Amino acid sequence: MLAELAPARIRRRCAGPTTHLRHALVALADGLGEVTRHGETPWASITFEGARHTVAMRFAGAAAVEAGERLIAALPDHEFAIPGHIVAEATVSAADHRLIPEPVLDATCELLLLKDA
Repeated sequence: MLAELAPARIRRRCAGPTTHLRHALVALADGLGEVTRHGETPWASITFEGARHTVAMRFAGAAAVEAGERLIAALPDHEFAIPGHIVAEATVSAADHRLIPEPVLDATCELLLLKDA
């Protein structure tokens, strides 16, 4: 409850990598996308540890669909700024366009976040 009362800039400072990732994806879509599902699975190799993230996003309306298409094009090469983490891999694993009753794009993004040593 206390976090709800804190100013947004303070909440962002305390936010973890999952929250930063969600905000970064929405920002990459010009604020026109909505995260509808987010799953996280721990991941590790001999030298790195982190998590695989699966993020489903919905873009409803013509302007949002255009922003979603820009996100799809930009995601693999985007430089994320997530404190204490690097995005080692970012892809779109699925995209579904619908036109009726309004344009909608559902996209699933797969990202590998590694702890930055």
